[in-house]
Amino acid sequence: MHVKSRSGRVFRIPSDEEDTRIRDGITADPDACELSDEQLGQLRPVRRSTSEASKEAISIPLSSEVLDYFKASGPGWQTRIDSALREWIETHPAA
Repeated sequence: MHVKSRSGRVFRIPSDEEDTRIRDGITADPDACELSDEQLGQLRPVRRSTSEASKEAISIPLSSEVLDYFKASGPGWQTRIDSALREWIETHPAA
């Protein structure tokens, strides 16, 4: 089964059989344990990676076709534009 997040990310949910195998593996591993609801409640988000934090907000003119294309893909469209530009850089070395 697959679940789609609000950001558009897709997660595969394990079947009951897979979940049972996972839980059995946790039980068999002396170094692993499931966290209690209280322990889960004490967890805090990890800060963004330095590469994410080092992004700089700018303003650039984009064609309406490019903007419409990326916006139509849902939330996270700006990150996808960044990824597309990074991919372009990798395939087009600076002279």
